Amino acid sequence: MRCGTCDECAINDSRADGSEGAAYVVALAGNPNTGKSTVFNALTGLRQHTGNWPGKTVTRAEGRFTHEGKTYRLVDLPGTYSLLSASEDEKIARDFILFGQPDCTIVVTDATCLERNLNLVLQVLEISDRVVVCVNLMDEAKRKGIAVDAEALQRELGVPVVKTTARSHRGLDELVQRVAEVAAGKTATQPHRVRWSEPLDAAVEKLRPMIEKVAPGLPNVRWVAMRLLDGDWRIQQSLMDGELAKIAQVQQHPTERFSRQLAVEGRQ
Repeated sequence: MRCGTCDECAINDSRADGSEGAAYVVALAGNPNTGKSTVFNALTGLRQHTGNWPGKTVTRAEGRFTHEGKTYRLVDLPGTYSLLSASEDEKIARDFILFGQPDCTIVVTDATCLERNLNLVLQVLEISDRVVVCVNLMDEAKRKGIAVDAEALQRELGVPVVKTTARSHRGLDELVQRVAEVAAGKTATQPHRVRWSEPLDAAVEKLRPMIEKVAPGLPNVRWVAMRLLDGDWRIQQSLMDGELAKIAQVQQHPTERFSRQLAVEGRQ
């Protein structure tokens, strides 16, 4: 008998979802007012549906798009400025990127105020290697005389950067191509990680072997250590109850897909 809310049911539901033809799961993140919803609508068209995140009043939107014969499930995360769990929206976005383990995360930014948006980009890069940065609203940037050097930004961030004007569909073909390459592992990324002070680095390095012992092969040990030092109870719980160990196990056995819904249908 299925309860529909526990982790086991969530994992089974996710596998059923995958059997319907979605080859990859893509998360869509970004600050509010960056045109993220326009990107979502342009990519998914009529192939989308909305509801609420389980147990929450926050709207949840999902859709699908196809590329070269493969189907991509696009999950539109709540617009947020940070992933530090200060609000419900931030917690939902953070948990899905970390625990949902999307094959790629698109971070939508506003070309007219790019520097402000990079805070979220850098936080996502601390969690995941599989990221594509979408510099949207290039038409408004052009009107304001703002030029964006995507190649230089790509070198600095260590992940693909694509310039788009989603409302007129400019750049979206390239965005989809870059997402496909990252999701399939065809593009090797080297995400930029923020350098911390020596005492903080020392504390992280002290925690690292302890975390790796509990969850061998976890891909984001550095970030997990940082969150533990910051007193993040959600990360503490996930480490103690084995949730992070499951993520690490799947990273080593990619044929066994971890539940993409674990972050949103379990442990709320």
